[in-house]
Amino acid sequence: MTIDQDIAVGSDRLAEMLRQFEVERFYTDEAALLDAHRYEEWAQLFSDDTHYFMPIRRTRLWRELDKEFTKPGEIAFFDDNKQILLGRVAKLGSGTAWAEDPPSRTRHIVTNVRVVEDRGGELEVHSNFILYRTRLKSEETTWIGSRQDLLRHHEGSFLIARRHILLEQTLLLSQNLSNFF
Repeated sequence: MTIDQDIAVGSDRLAEMLRQFEVERFYTDEAALLDAHRYEEWAQLFSDDTHYFMPIRRTRLWRELDKEFTKPGEIAFFDDNKQILLGRVAKLGSGTAWAEDPPSRTRHIVTNVRVVEDRGGELEVHSNFILYRTRLKSEETTWIGSRQDLLRHHEGSFLIARRHILLEQTLLLSQNLSNFF
């Protein structure tokens, strides 16, 4: 390998590391907004054409794994656009959301962040998460899963153009599903 080739490979690797850092920092900042109940700011991380989707997971045999998750347009926990997300945020801020008064205490942990595809202005990013919530005196809930996001470059950062949330659980034991993932 020539010196010029070494420099080019090193430069590509550096750019890849920088992109990874920027994506992970974006997710860390997003989690901090959610845990601080700064939902209006969090909602602004989504593009106007976003799709926020959490299908229902069903236990299937190996040969039927393609039917494990419901599809967009079928029944789902969330199948939201930006307007619906903003409505959910507004309800939380109104004081009329009984499921969040008093508010839950949460910790969002995002890990195993992988940039799967770089399409120039958009990144396909997969990650894993744990969302821990405690509410009132003794109510505790933990959700574990993965997210498949489409991040769009925007003003030196990103907007979430698509988020598909895939829970590991097939049965949710929580009293409500009033948190964001």
